[in-house]
Amino acid sequence: MNYNFDEPIDRRGTNAEKIEGMKDIWGRTDLIPMWVADMDFATPPFVLDAVKKRCEHPVLGYTCKPDSYYQAIINWVDARYGMKVEKEQITYVPGIVPGLGMAINAFTHPGDKIMIMPPVYPPFSWLVTRNDRRLVECPMILENGKYRMDLDLFRREIKGIRVFILCNPHNPGGVVWTHEELEAIANICAEDNVIVFSDEIHADLTLPPHHHVPFAMISERAKNNSVTFMAPSKAFNMPGVAASHAIIYNEGLRKRFTTYMESCEFGGGHVFAFPAVEAAYSNGTEWLEQCLAYIQGNIDYLDEYLKKKMPKIKAIRPMASYLVWLDCRELGMSQQALEDFFVSGAHLALNNGETFGKEGIGFMRMNVGCTRAVLEQALKQLEEAYRRL
Repeated sequence: MNYNFDEPIDRRGTNAEKIEGMKDIWGRTDLIPMWVADMDFATPPFVLDAVKKRCEHPVLGYTCKPDSYYQAIINWVDARYGMKVEKEQITYVPGIVPGLGMAINAFTHPGDKIMIMPPVYPPFSWLVTRNDRRLVECPMILENGKYRMDLDLFRREIKGIRVFILCNPHNPGGVVWTHEELEAIANICAEDNVIVFSDEIHADLTLPPHHHVPFAMISERAKNNSVTFMAPSKAFNMPGVAASHAIIYNEGLRKRFTTYMESCEFGGGHVFAFPAVEAAYSNGTEWLEQCLAYIQGNIDYLDEYLKKKMPKIKAIRPMASYLVWLDCRELGMSQQALEDFFVSGAHLALNNGETFGKEGIGFMRMNVGCTRAVLEQALKQLEEAYRRL
């Protein structure tokens, strides 16, 4: 089946955050929204059909997790990554950010140190500080248009850390980490008794020819000292369903996490979560392949357009995801001026790079999970603003 990713979809009037949230942030609604990390493509029809079928029953009652839900996850990670998982090793969480917050409370205490690698997804730092933990940063190195881990700094700073939150693949840099980098992290953390939380929500959006390797598959050390968070939400454009899962191989870690989840009744799920996840993972291979090809085309178009028309803005090409980190440092603007350039000058709503950490100053994050027509219009507006500089 051929899916149409050029179909325009009007999301106004649906409480879409990327539309309704612009007024609170920028005080206006006349911007092309390219900030919130969901796509403008229709959620796959097989997912919508599963939700509709559930709605045909007249009772939306309390719901338990069917075996078919677990089996869909087991089959997906095995087929895609060769990751062997058993039902008992899977725990439902109502979204990866909530899951990370729950894990922080399950495995650490107020005052404990938690490490992140900026520039990185803003909730990583928020979750640490808002839960009264101490934030430790190990900034990455940007070299030849690509980020890499500063493993020497990591070794020095890891002492006394309780948890390291890994973004795998990386957001906003779009990095698919090398086996060597992940193995080094696994060894260092195991030796220093640091638990790794691996956020792998963008794993299924890894762009060919790159290949995602789940952190837990790197080695036995990684497998026994980590909590892996996954979800179909980004890949199949269904984040509003709030259905993610944690995979924990180590029995002791798993028991500690599930005990915390059960103590607060966090893991029950909801009536649409399980049929939606099952439908995505059971029927989604062909749809996802076509979606990734379309996203790759958008990234190519953006990169070529910037090089030709706006060479002082450089796209750091992602190896995974539809989120593109734009290096705007050659424009020589303050961060406030840079954001105003995109908002007031180009009428575009992007993510301010500074929200990803001070290492993001001079950068903006653009979501190209949109129709080519929208991307073309956005770049035309950006070019007009660029020429006026």
